[in-house]
Amino acid sequence: MSILLPPNSTIGIVGGGQLGRMSALAAARLGYRCHILSNEPDSPAALVAAASTVGDYEDPAVLRAFAHQVDVITFEFENISAEGLDLMASIRPVRPSPAVLRISQYRLAEKSFLNGIGVPTARWAAIGNPTEMEAAIERIGLPAVLKTARLGYDGKGQMLLRSPDDAARAFRTLTQKPLIFEALVDFRCEVSVVVARGSDGRMVTFDTVENEHRHHILTTSYAPARVPEAVATAAQAIARRVAEGLNLVGVLAVEMFVTSDGKVLANEIAPRPHNSGHWTIDACPVSQFEMHVRAIAGLPLPQAVRHSDAVMRNLIGPDDLALWSEVVATEGLIPHHYGKIEARPGRKMGHVTRLFPRGGLPGAHGIAAALGPLAPGGHG
Repeated sequence: MSILLPPNSTIGIVGGGQLGRMSALAAARLGYRCHILSNEPDSPAALVAAASTVGDYEDPAVLRAFAHQVDVITFEFENISAEGLDLMASIRPVRPSPAVLRISQYRLAEKSFLNGIGVPTARWAAIGNPTEMEAAIERIGLPAVLKTARLGYDGKGQMLLRSPDDAARAFRTLTQKPLIFEALVDFRCEVSVVVARGSDGRMVTFDTVENEHRHHILTTSYAPARVPEAVATAAQAIARRVAEGLNLVGVLAVEMFVTSDGKVLANEIAPRPHNSGHWTIDACPVSQFEMHVRAIAGLPLPQAVRHSDAVMRNLIGPDDLALWSEVVATEGLIPHHYGKIEARPGRKMGHVTRLFPRGGLPGAHGIAAALGPLAPGGHG
């Protein structure tokens, strides 16, 4: 049985971005305090938390001091040291566990894990030298994508390969070896599922959502996904299998491709709240952030129900944020600003949600009209 974390306990969140911010807001509503560890001052999460520490994620002294000031620890992004989490786990519970992070932050381990539990992915190969590259091209074929095995997000650390010359150039450019070579998937759309799992093994899954990207950055999510019911169900089954296989405590998102013939292939896993789950704040009685807090605190997990259909649109700097005054003046748009000061190109500065009656998600023209200044082809 789960161990209940009493109100006024402190949840330590490693990372100070918007996911930590929204997690801290959800935690506060449940009576918890949050302490943020970030490597920069005035991080989005620190602005809404009870306490914050600014320090190096790799500094053992910082990590020990932080762990001793909290009751349970979680993280809001993956580009941190699993060894650092190990150190903190020797002092306080870390949820999800460092073992989960090790898999999710190393693409070769991630793909091996997924295939090992029977979850299908694109064909792939580990690349450490030119000979292995030649063998992968021969076995898997082109076009393909070459990615760094570690780090990289929003399209960073990856290159598209259409010819052997592209492959040779990418191998020289992506200097962090080994690399992962993945077949380019002929997909109809991209979907994702957020699943929550408690320490007692109970799991709940949010509805499958459909995602659109621009320049490898998520721009829009549609809840529910505009796919056949069998596809949505298959995606949820994959998410549950991943959470069970990882012995997850917390929430996890699985990003997936739906192929032109209706198959669902897992692409990446993220053991934390996820951008494609932001719609749950406004369209569900219990959001992905509250589910995460409940799971790591040992609170019961209610059903992940949706009372409305929703479209979530990211505000990506600087152009989208320049429309902020129009966004907050547009009736029906629910704005979320992350409190970031500098609106750098490609930086996620906030998001908006537009709700519709359940079962009433309109077509493309209706969605565009509802998004107002953020409509595709409009000001944004």
